[in-house]
Amino acid sequence: MPDLLEKTFGFALILLLPLVVVGGALVTLFAVGALFDALAHPKEVRGRIEAAFQRPPRPPRMAGPDHYYQPYWSGRS
Repeated sequence: MPDLLEKTFGFALILLLPLVVVGGALVTLFAVGALFDALAHPKEVRGRIEAAFQRPPRPPRMAGPDHYYQPYWSGRS
């Protein structure tokens, strides 16, 4: 049993350690790139932050039956 546990742990270490290191490096690279982008374009970052908290636009509404464009939309005159 200890031999099986040791082999399983060794396999997991060999498989997972490089994946964790590469994943961490990619996350770090992305974070540094985002930091440099924020430092280069501070007004755009401010606009992105403000846009994240804005309400979405209202959905369009159908015109009523007495709307003057209604005959053109329906194809009937």
